[in-house]
Amino acid sequence: MKSKFSMSWRSSKQPRKQRKFLYNAPKHIRLKLMSAQLSDTLKTKYHKNSLPLRKGDTVKIMRGQFKKTTGKITKVLLRLNKVLIDNATITKKDGSKVFYPIHPSNVSISELILEDKRRLKRIEKK
Repeated sequence: MKSKFSMSWRSSKQPRKQRKFLYNAPKHIRLKLMSAQLSDTLKTKYHKNSLPLRKGDTVKIMRGQFKKTTGKITKVLLRLNKVLIDNATITKKDGSKVFYPIHPSNVSISELILEDKRRLKRIEKK
């Protein structure tokens, strides 16, 4: 099996090929994969269903042990395809708190950071 990324690859039933696509994907494609759905109010306001996640966005966790928890994104791990949220922490045995990584598909954006001009253009573009 080839190890390089292929833009001609469309889909496969095999999980190993799906994982290979994600692990070997370049950054511009990984950024699109880091998108999450918008809340109902933001969907009606911007006429979009989903947007890529950014540091500072306020999100609501929809799945997992932190379900219905809201918090701000502290870090976006592009290589791992995960997001770290300030209210989603686990206490370790020694007492220290560690962020719990969450997949972007398990998150809904409730507030956007609109400081970036490029992001503003992307949202308001039809």
